Amino acid sequence: MKFCKKYEEYMQTQDQKKLPGVGFKNLKKILKRCRRETTHSQNSPLLLNDSADNTYARCLDPCPVCDGSFFPSLMKEMSVVVGCFNERAQKVLDVHLATGFHKYFLWCKDKCQGNHRALIQEGKDLVGYAIINAIAMRKILKKYDKIHDSKQGEAFRSQVQSMHMEILQSPWLCELIAFHINLRETKSGMKKGSEILEGCSLIFNDGKPSLSCELSDTVKLEIDLTCSICLDTVFDPVYLSCGHIFCFMCACKSGSVTIVDGLKATAPTAKCPLCREAGVYKGSLHLEELNILLSRRCPEYWEERLQNERAERIRQAKEHWERQSRAFLGI
Repeated sequence: MKFCKKYEEYMQTQDQKKLPGVGFKNLKKILKRCRRETTHSQNSPLLLNDSADNTYARCLDPCPVCDGSFFPSLMKEMSVVVGCFNERAQKVLDVHLATGFHKYFLWCKDKCQGNHRALIQEGKDLVGYAIINAIAMRKILKKYDKIHDSKQGEAFRSQVQSMHMEILQSPWLCELIAFHINLRETKSGMKKGSEILEGCSLIFNDGKPSLSCELSDTVKLEIDLTCSICLDTVFDPVYLSCGHIFCFMCACKSGSVTIVDGLKATAPTAKCPLCREAGVYKGSLHLEELNILLSRRCPEYWEERLQNERAERIRQAKEHWERQSRAFLGI
């Protein structure tokens, strides 16, 4: 079965959930129109392929027929898909991590009726949704490059990644994977695991942890979990909007803020210590599920870091309130 048909059938099964998708069929029509116009003008110098078989006619790069509608359409659709995925994944994890009255309130609000298995299944479905849309994007860009005999599709994908808009870069995908690994390692998980997530695991190479995920034959993720500041396993990990993961305390130090103030208090000019991109702290995200996973797999290290950070938090809290008191009293 061709991927286009497979993708359409998958999206039809998601109609009840109202999940947006990449207009794979419409994008292919744009490319076919471009090829058709090139074939009709085969005597023109625009034709790059002199083969007798016009099926493989290629158009010039850049191509006004494709570029005027292809890339803008794809960018818009990708933004909607990633936004929807992030929003729904956040809801699933918020309900799972909530406690007490807050959890009861979220159950009632979303009308889940306390169905934990349905929550788990929704998380798995969202991972599948992310994978198939990532594959759809790769395939349509590959087709663009084949028709135009160019690398514009590859360059567009690199641009999307630099803008942190690719769905596989989403921190919520990392959280969902950690969520299901946690469930798999506890009694609360479903008896039968999802085939999609069977290839996901937390591995250690020379003591360095990473989240290794073989989500399909063509989609493989390797997420490094070593903090680039303290050079140790990330503790209380936070994800910056540039895509790098650090310990919360290390991120606060690099952003020149205290733990009490938090990363939201960083200056807009504060840069990521790795890629030097500015303004990445405001959109930071605590990776709660990843934190739980690492604490279970590294209990001794976690306890040691917990004691050290607790003492540092108390020290910084005291200094913070002393400064506030002196400022209030005008001392």
